[in-house]
Amino acid sequence: MAIYQSMQRVRFSSADGYKKFQVLFADVRRHLKPLPGFLHLTWWVHPDDPTWFNEVSFWTSKEALEDWHMTIYHKYAKAWAAQGAIMEDIITNFELKSTRLLRVCPCCSHVQDKTFDLDREQETLAEPCPQCQFHFPVMPETANSTAVFRDAVDSPATLKDAAE
Repeated sequence: MAIYQSMQRVRFSSADGYKKFQVLFADVRRHLKPLPGFLHLTWWVHPDDPTWFNEVSFWTSKEALEDWHMTIYHKYAKAWAAQGAIMEDIITNFELKSTRLLRVCPCCSHVQDKTFDLDREQETLAEPCPQCQFHFPVMPETANSTAVFRDAVDSPATLKDAAE
């Protein structure tokens, strides 16, 4: 299955604009999780320039991303941001045909290089080393996490149904 990726870099007009955006954006997890086609969202502040906000999201299709853009919550957030909070917004969208997971076990040096399914991201990352059973660190989703994982709450069958 191909995955659709959206990357966005946003420069805020002021530190206050970014703080207000953080309050608005804090509720995004609740709005994304139930959406058919949503897989993953990560956001962070650029370490050298805190006026830049960077976001990467993964979807089962371009249509799923477009459906998110049509929700009332997203429309309201965009309208609010366009009233002066955002100075620049650079959006890049493209389709991922495949992804790979490369791991080197720190205990036994076993190398894994395999296809990585983003629709089962957390499940795949939780797999231990097949040789020595070392458990790689996994970033769990928490209330203040900067990542939202769809597969943390949904079964693989549900995601497969959403993708079809």
